Amino acid sequence: MSPLSLSRAQRWALVLAATFTMTISYVDRQTLSVLAPVVTRELHISEQGYGWLASAFSVAYLVGAPLAGAWIDRVGARRGLLAAVLGWTAVAGLHALAPGFAALFALRVALGFAESPSFPGAAQTVTRALSRADRARGLGVLFTGSSIGAMLVPPLATWLMREFSWRAAFLGTALAGLVWVPVWLTVAWSRGAREVIDRPPEVTPDEIPRGSTRTVLAHPAMLRALVLVVASAPPLAFLLLWSAKYLVQTCGVAQVNVGRYLWFPPLVYDLGSVAFGHLSSVRARRNRYDGSPDRALVAVAAALTACIGLLAF
Repeated sequence: MSPLSLSRAQRWALVLAATFTMTISYVDRQTLSVLAPVVTRELHISEQGYGWLASAFSVAYLVGAPLAGAWIDRVGARRGLLAAVLGWTAVAGLHALAPGFAALFALRVALGFAESPSFPGAAQTVTRALSRADRARGLGVLFTGSSIGAMLVPPLATWLMREFSWRAAFLGTALAGLVWVPVWLTVAWSRGAREVIDRPPEVTPDEIPRGSTRTVLAHPAMLRALVLVVASAPPLAFLLLWSAKYLVQTCGVAQVNVGRYLWFPPLVYDLGSVAFGHLSSVRARRNRYDGSPDRALVAVAAALTACIGLLAF
């Protein structure tokens, strides 16, 4: 079934529901980094130990993502995302019971694997819900979900910690997944949406048919995308994982006040995602568009990313 069989409101409702999925995933994964100063102090975890905790999630997510993508292709985003969110919500809540480094390390590995279907499932939802001309804009909106989660968790987690405890903060942020469930069931389980999400889109003559994993990895478009992700992920991950510790230990900001500052960088990231997605979609609507990426936009994005290095000064 073509996405055009759905109304515009239905198509974008699916995009927003997928975006909400990314919001929930970032709320759960970022709670530890926001509370890192107090958690590492209470559990007697060194800075090196915290680095291992951060890497545990990232490596598990890295290993799990290709497997999760294949799994989403098999079961579909509608069912796959529901199972994934329920799974990682349980794992995120168990962080509240961690007695020390070893248990927390195991939970970070489990959370990385559990959250690995989030992006492939959400991206599949967007690409099947929207026409080709709107997909770049839709993916730009999708990326705002992670930034919204990164914006919400600093004030939410620090408020829960201040009012109750850091352990209660893990439970409180994990409950956000239960808010997502009825939204997803309402939007993705409607008859028209169910058929669009579950049925693979027809391949047009100018699109590439599905091939083997080796063929996909060797395709120039995939290689370019991998280069961009590998280049941009380290500085972004550094900011997300270490900002709270930097503010507390270097700038003297109290743990309960870090939420006042950490919401702002993700907001700017959101604005950039929407703007770049919109500009890409505008280009895709031109009559002479050949399907190639906008190299000027990529160059501007790379230059802006490089500016993160100025934080050292």
